[in-house]
Amino acid sequence: MHLSSIRLDSPVNMIVVVVLTLLAIIAVPWFWDRWKRKRLWRSATTLLAVVLVVLSTAMAGNMIGGFFPTVGSLLGTGVYAAPGTDAEAAQNGEDLDKLRDTGVAHAREGKGTVVHMKVTGRRTKLTRDVTVYLPPQYFDAAYKELKFPAIEWIPNYPSGPEVFTSGYHMPEQLDAAIAKKALPPTVVIVPDPTGVPKVGHDTECVDEVDGSANDTYLTADLHDWALQKLGVSQNRRAWTIAGWSSGGYCAMNLVTRHPQWYGQAVSVSGYDKAQIDAETENLFKNRQDINDANNVRINVGLHPAPIDILAIAGDKEANESASIDRIRAAARPPVQLSSWRIKDAGHNMNTFKSQIPDVLAWIGAHMSGPAPAGRQLETTGGALPWPLPRSGAQGALADKDQ
Repeated sequence: MHLSSIRLDSPVNMIVVVVLTLLAIIAVPWFWDRWKRKRLWRSATTLLAVVLVVLSTAMAGNMIGGFFPTVGSLLGTGVYAAPGTDAEAAQNGEDLDKLRDTGVAHAREGKGTVVHMKVTGRRTKLTRDVTVYLPPQYFDAAYKELKFPAIEWIPNYPSGPEVFTSGYHMPEQLDAAIAKKALPPTVVIVPDPTGVPKVGHDTECVDEVDGSANDTYLTADLHDWALQKLGVSQNRRAWTIAGWSSGGYCAMNLVTRHPQWYGQAVSVSGYDKAQIDAETENLFKNRQDINDANNVRINVGLHPAPIDILAIAGDKEANESASIDRIRAAARPPVQLSSWRIKDAGHNMNTFKSQIPDVLAWIGAHMSGPAPAGRQLETTGGALPWPLPRSGAQGALADKDQ
């Protein structure tokens, strides 16, 4: 078993670590005067006990908060490990047809199909992990001529698409929402917004100055790929970006930067501008124009477009709540901002997971459902690209080159 697949949310693993921690703590006084080389072994056993105390505390906090299901999701080692994935597809999903039998069998049980693959962007040439949820109706002959709506779900940093199944448990939530008709049959695309390595490499989904074109990969590249390979709708009202925490910021930022492609965004515990901390790269290199062009508050004021944004924050999340207030104060029509203040247990995944059914219902009430391709003549709904400043990132969108 690869290190990446070790479960951090396993009660069994938690018990093992706690037992080892207790044994290490007991060993310190027990062997204190028994060692022949006292200085060396006293130091070693004390250090081991401290490390295990820190580890068990961190694992307990992770389980309570529901942050990272595996070691791989924490470290971003690049080795994909995601229980709940039904199949691995070839590069760019070139062999998705092989899923038909699996998809049909799942559909009989009212279940969607989850497939993982690597996708290389046409513009950026970036290659990253992407997980796709295909609804039960995707393989139904009655829907053969219809184009499905799409949700692009952005994981929180430093997670990747593995949290879609083993962290968020989203396939089950989607199956239930579609069965209840709270959400139309929808394709869900879950990309890795960061790439590897992840530690110290928080990209905040932006086109970095002279760096990686993360925004362009997540928008232009994946949007174009999904239209061609997955057969989803071109109608911007059929496209939603959603995410939690950093993924929430990404969702709001990307929808305000590219309203010609996306009609809705949902942010749970997101914020209004890129975070700058120990995990964040030097994204903007003192370019204030690039910084401003990735500020949701500024974008909804200077570049208003017909977009719907749902922003959710817990009553204990001061920064996230303040971000919603700043966005609301700055937004100009035709931007539509809805916000929910919820009871929460802090900034953690459990708070987010409790909101998923309501979030899916909100998306279902705002986006277009499956429709024949012939009814998609007006895809932009009057939303036009605005001149993005040039970041210097390879393949990055700039000006109105969209």
